[in-house]
Amino acid sequence: MSTSLKMTWDLVSYAFCVHKISLHLPRKYETCRLYVLFQDLIRYGKTKQNLKRDDWLRALDVPKRWFWHFYAVSVVWNGLLLAFYLISIFQHQSYPLWLTGVLDFLTGVPSTDSQVPQLSTLLVQLLLCVHSLRRLMECLFVSVFSDGAIHVVQYVFGLCYYIVLGLTVLCADRRGKGTGTLLSQLDWFHVAGNALFIGASLMQHQSIVMLARLRTGKTGRVETLAHRVPEGGWFELVSCPHYLAELLIYVSLSLVFGCLFLSWWLVVLYVLFSQALAAQLCHELYISKYESYPRHRKAFIPFVL
Repeated sequence: MSTSLKMTWDLVSYAFCVHKISLHLPRKYETCRLYVLFQDLIRYGKTKQNLKRDDWLRALDVPKRWFWHFYAVSVVWNGLLLAFYLISIFQHQSYPLWLTGVLDFLTGVPSTDSQVPQLSTLLVQLLLCVHSLRRLMECLFVSVFSDGAIHVVQYVFGLCYYIVLGLTVLCADRRGKGTGTLLSQLDWFHVAGNALFIGASLMQHQSIVMLARLRTGKTGRVETLAHRVPEGGWFELVSCPHYLAELLIYVSLSLVFGCLFLSWWLVVLYVLFSQALAAQLCHELYISKYESYPRHRKAFIPFVL
């Protein structure tokens, strides 16, 4: 698992670096097909609307509003894994053979009957399901999506990502060393991680509501699909606080793990690079499109990036 997540992190960091370098390329390179293909793979939504693409590339687009598919898959899949975990804890039943085989393969550590259930694993599973359910509800009932698109490769990767994410959480038990009952394992980092998770979730929800209100009237009906400059709240500090909140949510889950689960830190690094890249692309679009855009705002991290 660590190897596969490290490869993903390397790919995203490479994409981020190449994008930064491409900003300084001569204009003639912007029409290069390889350059356009690369930009098509890292951009989505409004950040790819001005990208000059061939018809065959546009044929690979799927609607950005399909983001809700990611969270629907996550709710179902990770809810299923959570159910298996709860059954193993309270009814002392083993995982299904296919799941045991997958975890044995990913960790290289065979399961044992003496394996102690980990409170950290249970809490992260619960929080991951809560996060996915909230984002699903926001996509369906709060967010107002334009006609923006995402590449089909991004779409497939997103679906696979949430499946691998749930398996990553279960892999933590194979490395855990906790003893005793679940309640006796409660520690300060569980409380701190949950507190950060709640704060970051509220921050993300507030930001998404503010973005939605840019396109709706007082009655809640959609009045426009045009992009407008967000103001207020965390938007006064960064262009994309909802991306920053996403990173903080994953950091909070790592904290629940006691900051000792290396594979989850690789997930955090992936989220850092992917969200930073998306935020930088949005930030550049805002600056280029709106002359009055506040120059003091950063893209992703207040006062830093």
